[in-house]
Amino acid sequence: MAKILVVEDDLAICTIIVDWLTHQHHTVEITHNGLEADQYLKTYQYDVIVLDWGLPDLSGVEICKRYKTAGGRAPILMLTGKHDIEDKEEGFNAGADDYLTKPFDIKELSARIRALLRRPTNVYDNILSIRNVSLDPNNHIATKNGAPVKLTPKEFAVLEFFMRNPNKVFKADALLDHIWNSEAGCGPETVRTCIKRLRRQIDEPGVSSIIENVHGVGYKLAAE
Repeated sequence: MAKILVVEDDLAICTIIVDWLTHQHHTVEITHNGLEADQYLKTYQYDVIVLDWGLPDLSGVEICKRYKTAGGRAPILMLTGKHDIEDKEEGFNAGADDYLTKPFDIKELSARIRALLRRPTNVYDNILSIRNVSLDPNNHIATKNGAPVKLTPKEFAVLEFFMRNPNKVFKADALLDHIWNSEAGCGPETVRTCIKRLRRQIDEPGVSSIIENVHGVGYKLAAE
């Protein structure tokens, strides 16, 4: 459930990557050219960047250099058809955190992204805020109207998942897969109970819940 930027000008490869990562319930943004990618990285924050070396307008290596020089901290997985050790050295020297040569197996790319997300240096600097609720994932702090809210680890994880994916509908099975990791004895009722407790903690009296039921489908966090 990370926010990932995919920068790839080969539409077929890009589609495969995006479909796979979306199926893994990550939030994925895409661009196909270097200048646009450079602007995205100046404007938005990401948890991982999947960056192709050979891009129109601006190379992946140059994007990587600019991003890291400006203090960017999200790990970068460089994709390229270049196999020589000198090329790999150039990529790493530019600031890439990992390097995957084409053609590649999508499962290997997925595994490398998971490894990058596990790195202790991959911390969230941003505070997530929607309506009157704020979340500091790095320090595990939730607040409502500026006052601390005590949440269980599962409640915190559910709230963070929704706040990273506002206005998107998720079935109970998707939440079970991401938050409970298919723990034995857990089912849709587990999700309902957790969300019910969470609503009690973060909702305002007399106001519609920030986490809405979408009849017959699932749940979504209403950002507005």
